[in-house]
Amino acid sequence: MSEKALRDDEKKLRIGNVYVPVKYLSLVCLVVQNSSLVIVMRYSRITDGPMFFASTAVVMSEIIKMLSCCVFIWVGENYRVDRLVARIRQDIIDVPYDTLKLAVPSILYTVQNNLQYVAVSNLDAATFQVTYQLKILTTALFSVTMLQRVLAPVKWLSLVILTLGVAFVQIPPDYFTGGDQATAAPKPHQDTFTGLVAVLMACVMSGFAGVYFEKILKGSEVSVWMRNIQLGLFGTVIGLMGVLIKDGPAVQELGFFYGYNYITWLAIANQAFGGLLVAAVVKYADTVAKTYATSVSIVLSALLSVYLFDFTLTWLFGLGASMVIFAVYLYS
Repeated sequence: MSEKALRDDEKKLRIGNVYVPVKYLSLVCLVVQNSSLVIVMRYSRITDGPMFFASTAVVMSEIIKMLSCCVFIWVGENYRVDRLVARIRQDIIDVPYDTLKLAVPSILYTVQNNLQYVAVSNLDAATFQVTYQLKILTTALFSVTMLQRVLAPVKWLSLVILTLGVAFVQIPPDYFTGGDQATAAPKPHQDTFTGLVAVLMACVMSGFAGVYFEKILKGSEVSVWMRNIQLGLFGTVIGLMGVLIKDGPAVQELGFFYGYNYITWLAIANQAFGGLLVAAVVKYADTVAKTYATSVSIVLSALLSVYLFDFTLTWLFGLGASMVIFAVYLYS
């Protein structure tokens, strides 16, 4: 077998008697993850029954992500626990200054994850999904300022289209006709302004943390999995501080896992594996393929929102979402 054929075979996963290219499998998984993340998170915040504490969910997400990365490294070390421990000691404990660099993105990611729960509690799933794509704009701006990256004119054009598309999504359905819906009250227990502020803050933190993390990874020999363990360590500690500050008395009275059900765990797992899945897509596919997956996810989220949450698709939302999808494609 030729070297090229061998490499191709290594990028295929056997499912039963069928060999599926990892590239396409990872893309399908990313579409499902991106679409289901906002749907599951939104559903977990509006379902009947006792409501779980979002701060504890963020902590559990960090722990699951950290343990998953340990498993990946353990497999890479030929299932040797002693090698896993040695690698953790070498790349984390013995280099405290290098590890401490991850404190900044860890804080930002932890706050960002909490803000996502605030946003999906106050915005429709489809609106959140589209608006959250503004993280592309913030990432680009921080890339220019922090990494001195030069963007081509077409990328700047795509960022303008992206911003306009998100703005169209926020316009009330009857704004141009002066109908009653333009001033309609939000759904019970839902504050649109709070949701928009939360998602915009999350986009800013996502952009800065992502570029900062990229800057740390450049020239570093430490694996992405180990870096995610470092992020998870700080994220868990910072998240527990958030639990204590925000929900301390309530958690002490009702318990850390108060209100948890299978939907809660689905939301936690989805949030934990999202970043790891993106890393796999970038490794086995490419950024353009990731863009297509994001575009499909926006459409699926909107359609599922109509069925699950009685979301009303308007021409303004359709126009804005189409502009966002086109901008995401153009940026790639």
